[in-house]
Order: sequence, then structure tokens, then C-alpha cells
Amino acid sequence: MNSISVRALLVRGMLAGLASGALALLTAYLLGESRVDAAIAFEEAHSHDHGGGEELVSRSLQSTAGLATGILVYGIALGGIAALVYCYALGRVGRFGPRATAALVSLGAFVAVYLVPFLKYPANPPAVGDPDTLDQRTALFFLMIALSVLLAVATVILGKRLAPRLGNWYASVAAGAAFLVVVGIAFAFLPSGENVPEGFPAVLLWQFRLATLAVQFVLWAGFGLVFGHLAERLLVSKAGDRQGDEAASRTATAAR
Repeated sequence: MNSISVRALLVRGMLAGLASGALALLTAYLLGESRVDAAIAFEEAHSHDHGGGEELVSRSLQSTAGLATGILVYGIALGGIAALVYCYALGRVGRFGPRATAALVSLGAFVAVYLVPFLKYPANPPAVGDPDTLDQRTALFFLMIALSVLLAVATVILGKRLAPRLGNWYASVAAGAAFLVVVGIAFAFLPSGENVPEGFPAVLLWQFRLATLAVQFVLWAGFGLVFGHLAERLLVSKAGDRQGDEAASRTATAAR
């Protein structure tokens, strides 16, 4: 794949990330913000510090402009990274077309970057989690992301190496099973970051976590659909242009 195609796919990946980020923003606003407000109300009601310190950023600004900026920038950045991964994966992970490859990249990214780390260290609303262990929990979460991504890459490599002996289906099953086993071992040995205060509503906790999961699912599903469409239009158009040039060259050669 030439540098012009990579650049064009990178731009389309960032545009797809922006579009899917807008969908994720709507999901976060509709499903998540009310749960955040309820968690903040619980925290304020059970706080022993009644000093009433002034907020540096108002809650209304956090839930609107702050939320939009964070999710849209996140979507654009991840869209660009995913597009580069797509450029490498296209034609190397099987005989899949542009749309199917985009779907596979999006699914793999959702599982490796968010779902697996989420299962070990799920998102917490305000009032949940010891502030003194925030740095430790953040480090563990990013460690889990790095481990999950590396294991996902190793799974793809293992599947490709097993395919000539086992066939694509059984190689995929064996590689996937190895991924689950290693992830299970990591889950068992890494410390837990759970610290739910007494009296915090369990329903609210799980509603918040499901909302964050829904935001990520919408982000990656939207990216896969939008980017797959844009990538296919670009690549099919370029393939058609090359075929047209080759046909014109053959015609000119025959006419001589």
C-alpha cells in the first residue's frame, strides 16, 4: 500500500472517529450523565467534609462542553490509530474485503482496548473508589490495556502460524482459547481495584458501568461501519482506476 493510500485512509479514519464520537457523545449524554449526577448526590450526602469548596469547573460545563471535547478528541485520535492498524491488517488477516477488515479491526479494538480491561477494572462513578489509590488503580488499568493489546497481537500471530497445520477454523479456536487462558491468569494475579462505599446503590453502580460499556460499543461499532464504507469507496475506486489504466495501456499497445 503506497503512502498516498495510507494518508487517505488516515484522514478517513479520523473523520470516521469524529462521526462515531458524535454517536458516542449522544449515548453518553443520554445514558451516563444522569447516573453521574446521582453518584455525585450520594457523595455529597455522605461526605464528612462540609467546607463547600468552590468548583474549578461547573458541573453543567463538565456535562456539556467538557464531555463533548473529551469524547470527540478521543474518537478522532482512536480513529487515526485504528486506520493505521487497518492499513497493516488489510490483506494480511485473511481474504476479507475493505468493509469486513474494518469490522474485524473495530471488533478487535473494542475487545482488546476496552472490554477485557473493563472486565477486570470496570469504570466507577463518583464516590466509588478510594482517592488515595487513584494513581495505583489508573496504572493497573493502563497495564491491563497494554497486556490485552499485546495478547491480541500475539493471538493473531499464533493463529496465522497454526493455520497451515490446523486449518483456519481450528487455528482460530486454538489461538482464541490461548488468549482466554492467559487473560484469565492475568485476572487471577493482578490486584483488584474494587472499593465500593457502604450504602452505595448497586443498581446505580451497574447502570453506570453498563452505560460506559454502551458508549464504547457505539464508538467502535460506529467507527467500523463508517470507516468501512469510506475505505471501500476509496480502495474500490483506486482499483477501478488501475484496471482502467491497464485496459487503456493494452489497447494502445494492440493498436501499434
